[in-house]
Amino acid sequence: MQKYSLSSFLEETKQQEEKNNFFELENKYMLEINLRNQGVSIKKGAMVAYDGQIKFKREGFLDKGVGNLLKKAVSGEGTSLMKAQGSGRIYAADNAKKVRVLFLENESIHINGNDVLAYEDNLKYNIKLMKTVAGMMGGGLFQVHLEGTGYVALTTYGNPITLRVERGKPVFTDPHATVAWSGNLTPTLKTDISFRTLLGRGSGESFQMQFEGEGWVIVQPFEEVYRSE
Repeated sequence: MQKYSLSSFLEETKQQEEKNNFFELENKYMLEINLRNQGVSIKKGAMVAYDGQIKFKREGFLDKGVGNLLKKAVSGEGTSLMKAQGSGRIYAADNAKKVRVLFLENESIHINGNDVLAYEDNLKYNIKLMKTVAGMMGGGLFQVHLEGTGYVALTTYGNPITLRVERGKPVFTDPHATVAWSGNLTPTLKTDISFRTLLGRGSGESFQMQFEGEGWVIVQPFEEVYRSE
């Protein structure tokens, strides 16, 4: 078989039938979800293929408990979900970002709304918004709080790092680069005009998320900006 033949390409890229857990990494950029009369929530627009008997229903990501003014303020991807129910396989991806699968065991996590790819429906979720106009300007406008036992998939640009947060040693992060943090932490927004003056930036580093207490925060090597639909 020749190295660049069609058959070799098909063999190299074929789906991996042996992977059959609820959430599986088909490759580092694509999530495989194996539904067996189960339900799952997927980021709108992230489904790239599916098979089987599956029904999809679009659901507003911010439908629960959020005013119309705040809904209008959110204009990026990640603002809505698709609910999928049935039996079959779903393949999900998001702009070639790396996919990370986590299994929560009676644990909780906050994830930037733009970095949530999918989670199983038995996890409790709540949408939390930044409380200041500075939060809207600085990015990371809303976060998803997931709690319980089950699978969740998040996405990152490049390889992220996890920073430990210790008492008396606060950690400051760029909202555009902040992916997730431990469920017990509640960040506050810090404005630093000197960063804007020094770096010539209109936003980004002039606003930071400040984490205090005991926990962790995940950041990626990329400043992700919400895109208009």
